Amino acid sequence: MPIRTTIRVEGLRQLDAALKELPKAAGKAVLRRVGIKALEPFDKAWREKAPHLTGELEESGGIGTRLTKRQARLKRKRGGKAYVEVYAGPNNPASVPQEFGTHDQKAQPFARPAWDETSTEALVIVETELGGEIDRTAQRLARRALRLAKRGGR
Repeated sequence: MPIRTTIRVEGLRQLDAALKELPKAAGKAVLRRVGIKALEPFDKAWREKAPHLTGELEESGGIGTRLTKRQARLKRKRGGKAYVEVYAGPNNPASVPQEFGTHDQKAQPFARPAWDETSTEALVIVETELGGEIDRTAQRLARRALRLAKRGGR
């Protein structure tokens, strides 16, 4: 069973208000970009901690916004959907018994220790990068609106 962690960040009201001023699609794109950037240290850490037997485990997975069909089906059963979701970790089925063990094999956790080490760093990245990303997106949208106005509103 995959590890599921929910993190709530409080105290970012101004950024939330600025995010709501953007169009919905642009706001989601901002959150996706920041989420992917925030998970990069975790992605690097779990790959370093993964057992290096054949090399397949650390080469699998990565960071993204999509799940496999199986993962999506399991997620639908659990219910709930956040505004934006970003996923990171191994995508190799062998990672589950490696992480948690079996009756024949001792657990060799690598993803959870990597998350424990990098979760605060991920939050710091969100705090530092989100404001700048919102500003860049707002400026880009303003330039686009100005270009459209110069062309005659097409």
